[in-house]
Amino acid sequence: MTKVEKDLFYTEDHEWVRVEDNIAVVGITDYAQDQLGDIVYAEAVDVGEEVELADVIGSVESVKMASDVYSPVSGKIVEINELLEDESELINEDPYGTWFVKIDMADPAELDQLMDDAAYIEFCKGE
Repeated sequence: MTKVEKDLFYTEDHEWVRVEDNIAVVGITDYAQDQLGDIVYAEAVDVGEEVELADVIGSVESVKMASDVYSPVSGKIVEINELLEDESELINEDPYGTWFVKIDMADPAELDQLMDDAAYIEFCKGE
């Protein structure tokens, strides 16, 4: 079983969200990095970009495949993790400590559509 952390929100596309005040910190889950395999490249959209729910906010490439990272909330990108450009393997090593972007949420109520840890565990069992 892949690792799932409490106190995070999860999407069906295997992104996680940690909320810090009105900021959504977004990364990909342990399940996602495990499915991807060794990640060799990662990128995120630019700071200042306005994003809507489900917009592409980044991408990851592994030796097996490439995958987009989707925004779990609407808002403005206020920070990107610049380490990912040169150290994308951090996603494999610590998926919950390695984030892609920070989003100043336009509508925090969108978080209500996401899963908690227990629901995400059940969701992964069906994958």
